[in-house]
Amino acid sequence: MGEMTTTIPWLSLSIFVPIVAGILVLIFGRDDRADYTRKMALVGAIVSFLVTLPIYLGFDSSTANMQFVENISWIAAFNASYHLGVDGISIWFVLLTAFITIIVVLAGWEVITNRVAQYMAAFLILSGLMVGVFVALDGLLFYVFFEATLIPMYIIIGVWGGPNRVYAAFKFFLYTLMGSLLTLVAFIYLYTVTGTFDIAAWQAAKLGYTPQVLIFIALFAAFAVKVPMWPVHTWLPDAHVEAPTGGSIVLAAIMLKLGAYGFLRFSLPIAPDASQSLSGIMIALSLIAVIYIGLVAIVQDDMKKLVAYSSVAHMGFVTLGFFMFNVTGLEGAMVQMISHGFVAGAMFMCIGVLYDRVHSRQISAYGGVVNVMPKFVTFFVLFSMANAGLPATSGFIGEFLVILGAVEYNFWIGLLTATALLWGASYSLWMVKRVAYGEIKHDHVREMKDINCREFLILGLLAIFVLYMGIHPKPFTDVMHVSLQQLLEHVAISKL
Repeated sequence: MGEMTTTIPWLSLSIFVPIVAGILVLIFGRDDRADYTRKMALVGAIVSFLVTLPIYLGFDSSTANMQFVENISWIAAFNASYHLGVDGISIWFVLLTAFITIIVVLAGWEVITNRVAQYMAAFLILSGLMVGVFVALDGLLFYVFFEATLIPMYIIIGVWGGPNRVYAAFKFFLYTLMGSLLTLVAFIYLYTVTGTFDIAAWQAAKLGYTPQVLIFIALFAAFAVKVPMWPVHTWLPDAHVEAPTGGSIVLAAIMLKLGAYGFLRFSLPIAPDASQSLSGIMIALSLIAVIYIGLVAIVQDDMKKLVAYSSVAHMGFVTLGFFMFNVTGLEGAMVQMISHGFVAGAMFMCIGVLYDRVHSRQISAYGGVVNVMPKFVTFFVLFSMANAGLPATSGFIGEFLVILGAVEYNFWIGLLTATALLWGASYSLWMVKRVAYGEIKHDHVREMKDINCREFLILGLLAIFVLYMGIHPKPFTDVMHVSLQQLLEHVAISKL
């Protein structure tokens, strides 16, 4: 593996600028100067985003090698190093994480009035940790970042969440932690085999079939819970319903991607034979997620729950695209992940806007919103269409490519996958119909005010990305193409 190094450590900056900004907000921010605290957090989030831009601008998409590499010995006794780098698979997630953090700071601007500094700091620190997950090229470092992301999220749900928040935070924490412990065992096993925590060495290590299967299952335990795949998805609706708007946006936009990213970085390249022989099970689980959870989403009466279940269905497309082992499916899965980041983030923002006005998430509490909030409904319809996978929105590109890849793999699987678009359209459009259109039934709806400049800015930014990616996906796919090609070539070679 050739590696390209730089003089300015952009990746370290992308990790530590938000973390340091978060610590500064904690030290200097207070509720009695909440405005100052918010501005500080926003500056921190914008600077954190700006330090990720050189990574994109200096990125060479013609190679699958790791770029912007930093490698410093960390724990010499375990041969673990502070080893960072990005390739076409991880680069978009770094940028997405930094961008979503700005959105989240803006989303909590007026809504969060108690413990403002702690709230903002939790998100900034979380942002740095998540970037760390995406750029770590050392197993131990990856694990530290992967686990550390739990803590801020746990606090965000547990402190600023809804009435049932303690239960949801516990469930979120326990589910994800139990999965991760098995992964740690797999990592230690790989360390004993290779004598290092370097991920590239793990990917190259020759392993027998049984160890591969066991490693695959152990990694599956953590990554499937994180994605979440069916049947370990039940923590997600609870966490989403209780989390504050900002928490829901980050959870949907980035945290779910950590698991999917883990599959690409660890499961497929380290255990290629096991991945291929167990791909049938993975496809089956993904299809269940895509179809069954789509049907579960239709019957929800809570808007957040509906979008949470739709997230599980959309992530089903991602895992499906991974295990068909063709470039089309993989690219589709990647685009779907980035798109889902924008679309799900935007959906939760829309629900947050409604919730701030009426303090209810029940679909039945609304109706006829278009009469009083026409600007808002314009955005809401756009994002719901993107959620259903309407052509010209980013939601379509990912799902279309995954369906193409599925048809290439097996016609019937392609057909089953395509039905999912029906369910997606059903729950998305039915929710819009019941919330936005029709007569005004409730007096509190009559008093609702349309979106202010701040909310317009957030939804406007997300809308631009959703449309741009839907109309012109080439810049996104070009960057990842070579890396995904190389990953498939790697997976195609047996280690036995």
